[in-house]
Amino acid sequence: MSLVAFREVVKKYDTVLTVNHLTFTIEEGEIFGLLGPNGAGKSTAISMLSGLLDLSGGEIMVDGYSIRKQPLEVKRRIGLVPQELAIYESLTARENVTFFAKLYGLRGKLLQERADEALQFVGLRERAKDKPSTFSGGMKRRLNIACAIMHRPKLIIMDEPTVGIDPQSRNHILESVRELNRLGSTVIYTSHYMEEVETICSRVGILDQGKLIACGTKEELKRQAGQEEKLIFEIDRRSDLTMQEMKAHPSVKELAESDNGRTVEVTVKESPSILQDLLFIMQKHGITLRKLSRIEPNLESLFLQMTGRTLRDE
Repeated sequence: MSLVAFREVVKKYDTVLTVNHLTFTIEEGEIFGLLGPNGAGKSTAISMLSGLLDLSGGEIMVDGYSIRKQPLEVKRRIGLVPQELAIYESLTARENVTFFAKLYGLRGKLLQERADEALQFVGLRERAKDKPSTFSGGMKRRLNIACAIMHRPKLIIMDEPTVGIDPQSRNHILESVRELNRLGSTVIYTSHYMEEVETICSRVGILDQGKLIACGTKEELKRQAGQEEKLIFEIDRRSDLTMQEMKAHPSVKELAESDNGRTVEVTVKESPSILQDLLFIMQKHGITLRKLSRIEPNLESLFLQMTGRTLRDE
């Protein structure tokens, strides 16, 4: 059984559909990346999953419980790290963690043990008595994570957890995500930093205009997008006939030249014989190949291909 299941989920404001019959599942033990340009419905979907917004239609299940019918059971299984910091500046780091722990019913010795454990996990044990007003942005983000994990949730939702922080804190948070996953938590991770998602997520769902337009591993997304890659040829001389024949190949999508025509960058669609075909064309016209490079599509290029926008587009 999947840990999380969205079934025909709808969110409507008047006549505007912000989430449009969204259906997908997340398996236990995954780090699942949820991507989408601004306005795609990503934050709305997370808010409904967290119980912060009512559904207009459909159903969300978490660990077999319905967010509509058993919201408290769902919330007990979730740890939410929101995009906006959810900590109290007037409380110490330990007081922040224990405050949120008490909301989950933790008391006494167990409460203290979990607070120590969470602060140690995010590297703030030595700053437990300090107030967040003395912390850097990255430290505040890490405290936010501590508040979300002290009840050991089965599902951790991290909504843009590395926005506006220094590289050291970003690396600490990414390693924390991996460690939480190793310890048994399933993670939903959203980010505007595509390289983060590509590095840590086992599977990715792409939202656009409230719909799930693609979902799978990076390899599966490449197949769904109609895999493209770039071939870069460094050659001894330029030939008009060679360029014309290469451009005319049905699997060549785009061809660009630089360095007086001695460097040719070809964007090609998936084809088992495309490289062999292009090399044959060059050989036929007496072109000598000096160097060949291949650039496979990354998640950023796949996202642009599928949505027509970059992840940071407004």
